[in-house]
Amino acid sequence: MRSVEEQLDLIMASATTPEPVRIAIANALGLMSAEEVQAHQPLPGFPQAAIDGYAVRAVDIGGARALSARTNPARTEGQDAGAEADAPPQPMEAEVERSLPVVGEVPAGSHKPLRLQPKQAVRVYTGAPLPMLADAVVPLEWTDRGTKRMTAHRPVRSGDFVRGVGDDIQPGDVAVSTGTTLTPAHIGLLAAVGRSKVLVNPKPRVTVVAFGKELIDVGREPGLGQVYDVNSYALAAAAREAGADVHRVGIAEGEPRRLREILEAHLTRSEILVVSGAVGGEGAREIREVLGRLGELDTRRVAMHPGSVQGFGVLGENRVPTFLVPSNPVSALVIFEVFIRPLIRTALGKRTGARRVVRARALNHIESRPGRRGYIRARLMRDAQTADYLVEGLGGAGGAPAHLLAGLSEANAFIRVPEDVDYVRPGDIVDVLFITQST
Repeated sequence: MRSVEEQLDLIMASATTPEPVRIAIANALGLMSAEEVQAHQPLPGFPQAAIDGYAVRAVDIGGARALSARTNPARTEGQDAGAEADAPPQPMEAEVERSLPVVGEVPAGSHKPLRLQPKQAVRVYTGAPLPMLADAVVPLEWTDRGTKRMTAHRPVRSGDFVRGVGDDIQPGDVAVSTGTTLTPAHIGLLAAVGRSKVLVNPKPRVTVVAFGKELIDVGREPGLGQVYDVNSYALAAAAREAGADVHRVGIAEGEPRRLREILEAHLTRSEILVVSGAVGGEGAREIREVLGRLGELDTRRVAMHPGSVQGFGVLGENRVPTFLVPSNPVSALVIFEVFIRPLIRTALGKRTGARRVVRARALNHIESRPGRRGYIRARLMRDAQTADYLVEGLGGAGGAPAHLLAGLSEANAFIRVPEDVDYVRPGDIVDVLFITQST
């Protein structure tokens, strides 16, 4: 019997990363950048208003007078100088009012250049280009909102409420580094530097196939001895959640020659192949023979439960990592979490494919099989007072069956029980794999 670590090492040795591809940034969310993207132009590319107000020369409204940080929201802690402010704070003390004629208006997106003369103001909107010679914006809330003439109730300093050229990005700055997982902010940044496409590590193509004469697809009425094809749907969903580009074949039927043709066809366009069906015993003979003709397939037992009986090999001309998982949905999904998901994440270019592991206090009695590593479905929680992690076993606890799918659907974690532990007592500290967020 092979250990979990030995099986995982064998599988990860077959990991490959697909060749990078250049795709539209609209489709790049969640993928890893395979290139460094530098800015070639400053951002912003022109001085612009950071807030609705009046563009002025600071000196014309008393800007030579130094203001404290407490009265200048463009310089207060926690707010960038270029940040948009909806309601600037009121001045801490009364100021001498300054009145200037309003000689024009500049909306955002304006292409009409304006030149500000001394002792003039121009009405501007957030994002609008600043008139020439203007070096500050008086927030609308600090004025009487005049249209012909405006009165400022307090001064501003040069640079206040202005986004200067290159305040965000300077030419040569790195917008996205190689190996960065692209978030919505990165997508926005790529757009901001004018990139419509980006080189990324593509999603690995995963094909999921189900075998079994007892299987029928959902939507049909099962007869005696027939069951719905659960695994191709569940495993395809798990692969998609892991980040793969998934093709669910569904139930593959036919004589061995036809089955081989189906698998050969999918091996040519897949980075990972997952086959669900019988693994051990006489019921697995046909599918194991078909897979065995396509390459090396090892069905040695692994020291874990559920999911001890499983198969893995590299098949086809491209030596595609191929998994043969049991027809039991819980066993299949546990095998996916422990072995297949890390392979997908590695193919995506991730540094680690492992789930987050936390230490938690067990709330109930949990039994495990000696000599095998247990993966017990569980519900992970936080103590409202101490913020400590608490975990409740949902399978293998108190004699509860560990193979039922309904219990797995309630779980957001697996308790990982070591091979030398037969049971967990309430209050024991255990390792927990956090598989999903609770709602």
